[in-house]
Amino acid sequence: MSKDYYKILGVSRNASKEEIKKAYRRLAHKYHPDKGGDEQKFKEINEAYSVLSDDKKRAQYDQFGTTFDKFGFSEDYSSGREWTGFTSFEDILRNFQGFKDKKTEWDFGDIFGDLFENFFGQRKTGYRYKKRKAPDIIIDLELTLEEIFKGLKKEVKIRKTIKCPECKGTGRAKDSRMKKCPFCGGTGELHQTQRTFFGSFSRIVVCPECQGEGEIPERPCKKCRGTGRIKGLETISINIPSGVDDGQIIKIEGQGEEGKKGELPGDLYIRIHLKKHKYFTKKGDDIYYKLPITFSQAVLGDKVEVPTLEGKVKLKIPAGIESGKLIRIKGKGMFKPNGQRGDQYVKVEIITPKKVSKRAKELLEKLKEEGL
Repeated sequence: MSKDYYKILGVSRNASKEEIKKAYRRLAHKYHPDKGGDEQKFKEINEAYSVLSDDKKRAQYDQFGTTFDKFGFSEDYSSGREWTGFTSFEDILRNFQGFKDKKTEWDFGDIFGDLFENFFGQRKTGYRYKKRKAPDIIIDLELTLEEIFKGLKKEVKIRKTIKCPECKGTGRAKDSRMKKCPFCGGTGELHQTQRTFFGSFSRIVVCPECQGEGEIPERPCKKCRGTGRIKGLETISINIPSGVDDGQIIKIEGQGEEGKKGELPGDLYIRIHLKKHKYFTKKGDDIYYKLPITFSQAVLGDKVEVPTLEGKVKLKIPAGIESGKLIRIKGKGMFKPNGQRGDQYVKVEIITPKKVSKRAKELLEKLKEEGL
């Protein structure tokens, strides 16, 4: 049965993207495994957000309802593929239940010639298979504006399936050896013959005993019970390039869940979130800063120091400036991919004092007489 992604995130079906994003952040923070949350619930939340935050996937989900994932309408989270409709007869066969295999991702090759030749009884053929990937991992990482500006190397601890440190992923005990798999004879694969409307044809499947390795341990590793992997904490070093944006995703290949025997490891995806800054606001590659000035500074002009991401700089305030005007400081924004820089914009705000001294009041009265 299809999952109700709206119910998982706790939002209505007509929720805006901002409402969906807020719900995701709240739930992801609540159920994050590293904070003692429910790992399965956390994965469901990420899956729901991945669909509902994407306009195309959400439209498909809303259109097909409970059949969204029956024939491949939903995203394949283990391989990163997205359903785009049945484009050929081959697609129908790929999604037909009789052709699916839990451990094997099929490469049909020249399927049409083979099938029609089978239909007329001319010859039989086999299919090749390729290794599947273990599940990917998505994590959220909050960074300050200064960290995003400079770029940095950050280490994060992730609880996931890792390679068994005792047997190094082999699944065998230290004083044990590997032996030929008796189930497949050491080939790592089995041949199956299937009869269909088009005739009989054979296919090659991964050996369920050795997972395509062709070997099994004489005695399994006690720590991982022969699986070659365990649940554990792993510290991963992440290179954050300068200028990444809020919501940007960084991919690290092979740092997701450790695969079973015969599987490739999944990938790690880091979704960047920008922390709110005390002084600055980031808009694209530009930085904005609010500068409070007095009435006399606005009328007469002045030279003041203003902060930037690289320290303080001198800024000239032109005489007669109005509140709300922007002064541009060229090249003091974020780094761009081409090596150039954005700008910093200083927004002037004239501050009206709530209390003034007797002397100041007298001077203001004289200015008032002068029409100022």
